[in-house]
Amino acid sequence: MGPGGMPVDGEPAMVLGLKELEKNLLVFDSDKMVMWFSELLDIHLLRCDMSLVLLLSCMAANGDRPLIVPLAKDTKTSLYTIAIKNDAPLVVDLAGTLVWSTCPSTHSTVPCMSGTCSAVNQQQPRRCRYVDGGWFWAGREPGSRCACTAHPFNPVTGECSTGDLTTFAMSANSTTNVTKLMDPVAFTTVGACAPRRLLASLPAAATGVAGFSQRPLSLPSQLAAQRNFGNKFALCLPEFAAFGDLPVYLDLSAWGRGLIDYTEAMQYTPVLTNPRNPGYYLPVRRITVSWSIPEVEVSLPAGALDLDTRTGRGGVVLSTVTPYTVMRPDVFRAFAQAFDTATLNGKYPNVTRLPAVGPFKLCYAGPIPMLKRPVAYDMPTIYLELTGTGATRVWPLYVDNYMVGSCVGILEMGPGGMPVDGEPAMVIGVKQLDQNLLVFDLDKMVLWFSGELPYGMTGCPSPFR
Repeated sequence: MGPGGMPVDGEPAMVLGLKELEKNLLVFDSDKMVMWFSELLDIHLLRCDMSLVLLLSCMAANGDRPLIVPLAKDTKTSLYTIAIKNDAPLVVDLAGTLVWSTCPSTHSTVPCMSGTCSAVNQQQPRRCRYVDGGWFWAGREPGSRCACTAHPFNPVTGECSTGDLTTFAMSANSTTNVTKLMDPVAFTTVGACAPRRLLASLPAAATGVAGFSQRPLSLPSQLAAQRNFGNKFALCLPEFAAFGDLPVYLDLSAWGRGLIDYTEAMQYTPVLTNPRNPGYYLPVRRITVSWSIPEVEVSLPAGALDLDTRTGRGGVVLSTVTPYTVMRPDVFRAFAQAFDTATLNGKYPNVTRLPAVGPFKLCYAGPIPMLKRPVAYDMPTIYLELTGTGATRVWPLYVDNYMVGSCVGILEMGPGGMPVDGEPAMVIGVKQLDQNLLVFDLDKMVLWFSGELPYGMTGCPSPFR
């Protein structure tokens, strides 16, 4: 303060000026005499952008209700889609870093100097085959200057392209738990425009992909930042996706217990992060095959399934865009030997190997009976034994989570390499994730998992049935 006194009346001890308020979002509630403030927006990449749409997104009230959205499984591709984008569904990609879709002929853009643009430039795919995006800038709204560009990636084909970063109109139902639908909610998310050619190998109705990774521009991360309802999401495959910290139930009526919160009935494991791949990795220590006593362990060297966090190689990763589990050749050969031993020397005589039925190598025939409860063929159970702080027991793969006809739906890596980046030891695919309830807590980096729900005579209560 100079000799002329303070620049405002009242002799305050301190006056915060324009320099300190610039690039902040301030929301004043005059009734409650409360002010919400964002801090420096350039540091918090997802909080706001300079566009009015994103600015309004930042004004979501504290503790907004969680959201729930129906899922569907495409019969031709086996991929899951989420009906959250207003004009068409998007493919669910657990390792995806962005939301992307084809765009209308005229679309808004995000400024190239914004914090959001800086975030998207850090999410470029490491390796991909480029698809020409054409004159993508031709659809920009008049007056768009210095528009941010992004690089949408098709996780099925491994192709990528270039397009404007824009906003998409979306909607979902709010809920207090997963059994009850409440009011529909409209909102926007940041995403990339993509050429129609990038839709190759996706479900016919899909217009793009919704990334579900822990990266800041994924769909769950954006919703958590906008709505402040907790950095959690649940996938009941293939029924629904729920976003936010909310009760999720298992239906144990067949066991006389009714609806039970998932934390009382499900196992959990820490989730590992890979600096080279944004997917969710599991700390799998060993694999066993059990059909009779003793169980057969897959004979692997110590650490064969470990993730090398320095190089990003190895590990066991989840994928909703890979139809079947894929194993590195050394892992598959050891697994095939263990499964053969457990099956051909197991409960029932006269079980024999059949010739391979592409793409499956492990096929069997024999007098294998049906179980009464649950209704399923009496086949071996594959156990993924988990380790690490907080891991509880094992992830079981029951018969319907791996058998495809008379063959085991677990594949050996082909000459083209693994279907995901980073050279993992094992990719757990859609067949093995189907009919599971998965609850991701991204603040604690913990995953709760149910195992195959019908086999346990349980299910997810869904409001969309």
